[in-house]
Amino acid sequence: MRRILLLIVIGLVTLGAMYALRDKILPQFFEPTPSGVEGKGTPAEVVAERLEIPWEVAFLPDGALLVTERPGRLLYIGEDRQVIEVSGVAHRGEGGLLGLALHPRFSENNWIYLYLTTAQEGGLTNRVERYTFSNGSLSDRRVIIESIPGAANHDGGRIAFGPDGMLYIATGDAGSAERAQDTNSLAGKILRLTEDGSIPADNPLGNAVYSYGHRNVQGLAWDSRGQLWATEHGRSGVQSGYDEVNKIVKGANYGWPQIQGDEMREGMAAPELHSGARETWAPSGMVYVNGHLVFAGLRGEALYVTDVRSGNAENLRMYLHEEYGRLRTVTLGPDSMLYVLTSNRDGRGRPATDDDRILKVDPALLGL
Repeated sequence: MRRILLLIVIGLVTLGAMYALRDKILPQFFEPTPSGVEGKGTPAEVVAERLEIPWEVAFLPDGALLVTERPGRLLYIGEDRQVIEVSGVAHRGEGGLLGLALHPRFSENNWIYLYLTTAQEGGLTNRVERYTFSNGSLSDRRVIIESIPGAANHDGGRIAFGPDGMLYIATGDAGSAERAQDTNSLAGKILRLTEDGSIPADNPLGNAVYSYGHRNVQGLAWDSRGQLWATEHGRSGVQSGYDEVNKIVKGANYGWPQIQGDEMREGMAAPELHSGARETWAPSGMVYVNGHLVFAGLRGEALYVTDVRSGNAENLRMYLHEEYGRLRTVTLGPDSMLYVLTSNRDGRGRPATDDDRILKVDPALLGL
């Protein structure tokens, strides 16, 4: 009996040592542990299917949808589906036709803005273009900003008009982390421009840069106070983790690549939320709904919800986990429903026959 008890004790000690090794010494070699799942089995209605790597979705005043597909197509989804080819798009890795934003006075001017990757001599770059969208076609092309560094990875791509009427543009570091700290570079930044691409007089650094020290921003949303929030991809590869939700302050430095997670350094802003070293959200598009931020997770394969009613990001919850695969973005429709894009045909997912899809989810089912 004593021998059996001794063997049990040795086994428990050995098991404890294994967990200590996993948690303290080699966390990067273990699969991330997801947050608590609050809404397993949350129902979603499929609105559209068989899309090719959709990236952004927006509603027209008549309720029809515009969707960007990364290979370079703009989809109009109304009573029928129309495909509009966007010229100049270079679909390389994470690059391609990415962000889409309607002008705040779209009903008057029919302007839409597109963020795209293009191939030029010397490599890839990103730019934002403005078009007139009418009768299912694009015209009156105007370049709003160009020469944003591009690469096969970390191209940012989200664009949105803020409550101040300015156009905000999320960029990535294009694989060169040092660019994020260079305030003369457009990479690793949130940019802010007027509707025609000029630099607002109150921008903090006298150029297009609004905030810097970002690795790869992919989500932008404003809360009811007018506060800008952003989602950002943390480190990748074997040491993936430290994805972020940031509260954006004009002129602030968000630390990449010098700090991450809970690390602090004078003159640098720490994230409101981060995923830690052992979990990866790969957060992308985001929307504000009823005092909460809702953002899509690619590697996390989930919708994440965080409460910001206090002015801080708190009480992170997760829904749709591993039910529809990789999720690229989420927006609020005119019917007050959430519309979610999957991204399972991007080379990193496990596509089903009907992927990629647009899903409709009742926010009440997410506690909103």
